Amino acid sequence: MAKRNGGIIGPSNVPTGQYGGTASGVWRLRDAFNYLKAGLWPGFATYPVGNSLRFNSGSSDYLDRTPSTTTDRQKATLSFWTKYSDDTSGNVGRLFNFGLYPNGTLIYFGDGVYKGKLLIDNYAATVATIGLVTTQLFRDYSAWYHIVVAFDTTQATASNRVKLYVNGTQVTTFDAAVYPSQNENLFFNFSSSTYQIGKNHQPAYFSGYLAETNMIDGQQLTPSSFGQTDSATGIWTPLPFTGTFGTNGFFLKFQDSSALGDDTSGNGNDFTVNNLTSVDQSTDTPTNNFATFNPLFTPSPSNVSTFTEGNLKIATNSTSQNSDGYSTIGLTSGKWYGEFKLIAEASGESNCGVKNNIENPTTNGLHGVGGFCVSSNGNSFDNGSSQGAGNFSDTYTTTDIISIALDLDNNKVYFAKNGSWTNGTGSWNQANPTGFFTLTASQTYFMGVGDKSTSQSSTWEANFGNPPFTISSGNADAEGFGNFEYAVPSGYFALCTKNLAEYA
Repeated sequence: MAKRNGGIIGPSNVPTGQYGGTASGVWRLRDAFNYLKAGLWPGFATYPVGNSLRFNSGSSDYLDRTPSTTTDRQKATLSFWTKYSDDTSGNVGRLFNFGLYPNGTLIYFGDGVYKGKLLIDNYAATVATIGLVTTQLFRDYSAWYHIVVAFDTTQATASNRVKLYVNGTQVTTFDAAVYPSQNENLFFNFSSSTYQIGKNHQPAYFSGYLAETNMIDGQQLTPSSFGQTDSATGIWTPLPFTGTFGTNGFFLKFQDSSALGDDTSGNGNDFTVNNLTSVDQSTDTPTNNFATFNPLFTPSPSNVSTFTEGNLKIATNSTSQNSDGYSTIGLTSGKWYGEFKLIAEASGESNCGVKNNIENPTTNGLHGVGGFCVSSNGNSFDNGSSQGAGNFSDTYTTTDIISIALDLDNNKVYFAKNGSWTNGTGSWNQANPTGFFTLTASQTYFMGVGDKSTSQSSTWEANFGNPPFTISSGNADAEGFGNFEYAVPSGYFALCTKNLAEYA
């Protein structure tokens, strides 16, 4: 093809999204450049999101800034991705607060009777002028949600003054719906306001993850500015925003661990970081979702455990043997790796391993039927059968890290203590695992932790690739995913969706 034509031979495809253009086997060079730059060229994953930020309500984590200029208080769009976490402390869904008490425009997940619902409120001197409560529940703690809240109080139709979209679809059904008056001034883009992310004035905080957080000053936009439906999977996926942010607009990518509040919109509207550290930067994102503990696994109401740190830390219930914590992702094939750090040991036995029938609480937790685990007192359990102290594992205690290598292609599971793999006789000094449990075939397995005590609680932190604790070395799997304390055995992978797509 002649260079002057400005085209290149490429796959037969019709480009979609914000760059537009048409092609039938031939792409304009400009289109190809734009799509390659955005990660949208055929054969590439949809725009990859590199980082998120993990908030923990118990640590009072939040970001804040005060705008220096008042601009458009009637129009704004907030777009963000979130992976919500459970936390029994309550008042943990405080996503965004624009204002200064007693005034404020708030977006948050509810608690109490509103638990799991998304609320949008506006208060002028404590008087509510907006009150939207979704009928929809946000209770999938393993999922990333894309949420867009778009304001334009100049609209003649009340319901058009605040629009809510979830995963690209507008929400039109609410348990309660009070819309602002026409031309009402809200509390974003206001120099007398404070912007808070992860906190409100009570104070109450947020537990979970945020990624790709955009604020657009002066425009009411739709989700197509920030995402699109993947044509192959039908899944709503991120797109980079390419429009104008406006004076008070910002874009938080959380890509700089030393400056987590860095605004990359070009405006320099950086946020002050409060109580968040580099360990709270995560690669668990909408385009590569990592496993966490699953707080929805509750054998009975009396056996509820406490989950914190983005559902990566669990304190088991002190009155039950059946309050163990299990991964959000279950596995039937492939080879998988995870690390689990013991923070507080139950003298009656803390356990770490895998289990295939977690939905049945009568099987006595991880040490019961379907469970294969090693215990802090040196005991181990093979499909619920106690193997006795010293038969398979060494003892371990607080600060020790237990590694699991789960091989579901050959139905075996291996364990390591602080990077040394057991050989099945209580020795932990092998570079590669040879000792193992033989698993029951054709089952779905979950990595998990817990204890055998009915009077004490165990506390564990899980590292499925995004540790809630400081890593002193840093090891990834062969695909480059994960941040582990110890070397990942050859052929094993971090428990995330990109690996699942290829190896499960």
